[in-house]
Amino acid sequence: MAHLAKNTDKLLARVRRIQGQLKAVERKLEEGADCMATLQQIAAVRGASHGLLMEVLEAHMREHLLEGKPQQRAEELDEIIRLLQRYVK
Repeated sequence: MAHLAKNTDKLLARVRRIQGQLKAVERKLEEGADCMATLQQIAAVRGASHGLLMEVLEAHMREHLLEGKPQQRAEELDEIIRLLQRYVK
């Protein structure tokens, strides 16, 4: 997890922005806001969480797949594949 420690502040800032976007979705639903405005906010949340996923995934792959023993890399790759299969469902 050393690769995440390098960017903790940046990653936490992304998480906090996502939290703010989710709160905005909650407010829109509570207030009965226009459907399109609500959908746009939900799409923004999805985009932001996808960006976070990709940043952490890239760091993980660079740290674990470029280094280590071949067997370990193969196991890591299998884990990443399973994660991505769940993500795209």
